[in-house]
Amino acid sequence: MRELAIYDMDRTVTRTGTYTPFLIHAAKMLAPWRLALAALVPFTMGAYACKLIDRRRLKEWNQRLLLGGAVSRARLKPAVDAFAELIYKTNVHPGALRQIAEDRAAGRRLVLATASYRFYVEAIAEKLGFDDVIATGSITGLDDIIHARIDGDNNYGPAKLRLIEAWMEKQGIKREEVTIRFYSDHVSDWPALEWADTAIAVNPSKGLRKMAQKRGWQIVDWGF
Repeated sequence: MRELAIYDMDRTVTRTGTYTPFLIHAAKMLAPWRLALAALVPFTMGAYACKLIDRRRLKEWNQRLLLGGAVSRARLKPAVDAFAELIYKTNVHPGALRQIAEDRAAGRRLVLATASYRFYVEAIAEKLGFDDVIATGSITGLDDIIHARIDGDNNYGPAKLRLIEAWMEKQGIKREEVTIRFYSDHVSDWPALEWADTAIAVNPSKGLRKMAQKRGWQIVDWGF
């Protein structure tokens, strides 16, 4: 039977989140004047905290502030490549690298499933040796212009499981024909964790630790 090893990324494989750091990194390289607009990010976060906007809109607004409404993939590529190198060298849990190597050696297909944007996640996934990426998509226009608009679902919470299942269908992978391991740090991934054959709580948040203990899921620390 085939095996899949599906990993969340931010704070599971990486020590910290990557979305806002990527936007700041890219702004520094492409348009340093936009860093002044970073002062508005706490206001967008406040709007989200007050439930005036959802996560989807939050991500779109912050991208518009720091990258602009549209940017070509070619122009963005140097920033993406440099950020992927930075993440790989400084922001990956040692335990994650060991587990990725173990899953690869065991012949498992390595899948990175993250709410972060595909346009920069793919470079990180390549550095880490993943076979496939399931991530939040961006509306892309003519000449490969990436717009500050999400294409489809924001790959978070229940939507992540839906996107994983849609990916499996496209790949011709039937659920009953594979065994699936799922790694995550956050309780928002509970639908995918319950759906998996093996659920592993990695450096878990308080909510996920409590859920993992109740359900008997494995709890691991990849921080060393």
